[in-house]
Amino acid sequence: MTDAAPHDPSEPARLVVVGAGPRAVMLLERLLARETASPLEITLIDPYPPGAGRIWRADQSPLLKLNSMAQDVTVFTDETCTIEGPVRPGPTLIAWAESVRDGMLPEVEIDDAGVRAEVESLRGDSFPTRRLQSSYLDWFWRTTVAGAPRNTSVRWVQATVTGLRAEGDGYAVHLDRGAAAAAELEADLVVYAVGHNGREPADEIAAMIAAADREQLVYVPPAFTADADLSALAPGEDVIVRGMGLAAVDLVVLLAEGRGGRFHRGTDDVLRYEPSGREPRLHIGSRRGVPYRSKVSSVIQGDPPRLHVLTPSTVQELVARPGSVDFTRDVWPLIAQELVWGHYRELFTGHPDRVTGTWGAFTAVLRDHAGDTDALRRAAEEFVPDPLDRFDVPALDRPLGDEVFASDDHLQRRIRAHIRDDLTLRTTQERSSAQAVFIAILLSFLALADVPPEKWSARSRAVDLPVTWHTFFSYVASGPPAHRLEELIALADAGVVRFLGPDVQVRVIPERGFVASSPRVPGETVTRALVDAWLPGSGALVSQNAALRDLATGLGREFRVADASFAGSLGRIETDADGRVIAPDGSQHERLFAIGAFTSLTEAGAFTRPKSDSLSLRQTDRVAGAIAQRLRALAAAEQPGRSIVVV
Repeated sequence: MTDAAPHDPSEPARLVVVGAGPRAVMLLERLLARETASPLEITLIDPYPPGAGRIWRADQSPLLKLNSMAQDVTVFTDETCTIEGPVRPGPTLIAWAESVRDGMLPEVEIDDAGVRAEVESLRGDSFPTRRLQSSYLDWFWRTTVAGAPRNTSVRWVQATVTGLRAEGDGYAVHLDRGAAAAAELEADLVVYAVGHNGREPADEIAAMIAAADREQLVYVPPAFTADADLSALAPGEDVIVRGMGLAAVDLVVLLAEGRGGRFHRGTDDVLRYEPSGREPRLHIGSRRGVPYRSKVSSVIQGDPPRLHVLTPSTVQELVARPGSVDFTRDVWPLIAQELVWGHYRELFTGHPDRVTGTWGAFTAVLRDHAGDTDALRRAAEEFVPDPLDRFDVPALDRPLGDEVFASDDHLQRRIRAHIRDDLTLRTTQERSSAQAVFIAILLSFLALADVPPEKWSARSRAVDLPVTWHTFFSYVASGPPAHRLEELIALADAGVVRFLGPDVQVRVIPERGFVASSPRVPGETVTRALVDAWLPGSGALVSQNAALRDLATGLGREFRVADASFAGSLGRIETDADGRVIAPDGSQHERLFAIGAFTSLTEAGAFTRPKSDSLSLRQTDRVAGAIAQRLRALAAAEQPGRSIVVV
């Protein structure tokens, strides 16, 4: 069946937005910020609630939190945004919560007592729950709809897009409505703006699934933690956990406090955990062997942070020279130096009592030893008495270095000590250099956006930027709230968590089970259960989202790169810089757009930090501008009954 008959020339054009999470609604806001002369009817299509979408929906554990402070979350443009569209400021998450509790937003109705209590107590430096974020995003959606021009109507349809077919001058969009009959919408423009999706198992994961089935073991493959089925992990059972990032932290929360355990702080100010008896025993390891770095809570008190190495002029020189720009060869050394400059600038100018020389004298050391980590380490000893105040990127990235551990007890004590040091470095004001490193890596991330995509080497585009750099950035700048790492120590002290060490390998051995080992720690850990605690990849070709698979193999094509030294792909949809999907023959679709982690566009996330000229808002505004331009072209051609679908 079809959902609507062909348009009558007197009816408004239809903009059908399929996908209604944060990215889609931010795109909608950027589109509505531009004046639309012609009448427009907009329909958003998503099986999950608009605004929050799947990941941020209210229907999940109240224990799960954002890893950003309330003062660092916004969906609105501000005066720092370098965009072509109109700037329409709005409240950050904390400003919104303050307005709600002050009665300035009477239209906000929060029925959940826990969320309401959180609103009442929220501070700028609080880490909000996902449920609270869901309320904020719901309000953003409703506010965006309410602010639509008088000639534009907006609605949400709860359904799933399963595919797209070219039909005449436009498209037919196929919908799955569950128990209801399938439907089809006609459209002229389609914009894929879906958020995070699961994927079909990669070869290694598929092999692990098969081996676990064969040996009758319990295996939980990579998944969004809120959606993972953890019921098979029995109380008291030994479970190997691969991964120590945000997904692993959420997993630990759900399997400990989520099963009735409680944290309390004693008179000695030490956090302790009281088990409920329903927790499994978690053996956790990863490549680094340590959790992601804690979120930073200190503030800058020295000279203002700025780029010193990876400056705009440096980027311009890289782009202007012949040949491609290689991330590993040309850019990574500059980023590493930038982080070092950021750390020591704040240490010397913000905490002169902690060093023995002047910032001017030490800048000469930095210049003389640029790129020579060993020499810089030796020189820093003369200026910086406290080893915790010294900094270099290899130690930041691999804090366990090449250490070999004589015993399991040695490893457990070492990782506990590392986590305690990390909490000291990233949460105490006297160590505010950690905030400077965070700002330096954020500025470096933004600086890379000035390199045209086609200028990067093939390996840089397919591996170094989306995998190596993104993983390092997440480890340093997008780790868990500090209290989660303090809880991890308490869980280790209580015997609920045990660390496996670095470079962990897991095998399935018949009649034994899952066997985990580290080449730098004696012994093995044998269990009947394994959880791979990381998020599924974002490839469109292997996505569990039927619409993305359909696009990758139909009207669009897989993004592939090749040069003299590398050829490869991440399975993402190829687009141009304005989000236009590239057709299989290499041409641009003028009426088919895509934006998100599943595309060849630089991965930028959705909601973002305020007053940071964020790449996310820049990218979203640019794609919205291209869509608006196409709308105007259709109107100018006097082609009535035009629809736009954002998937």
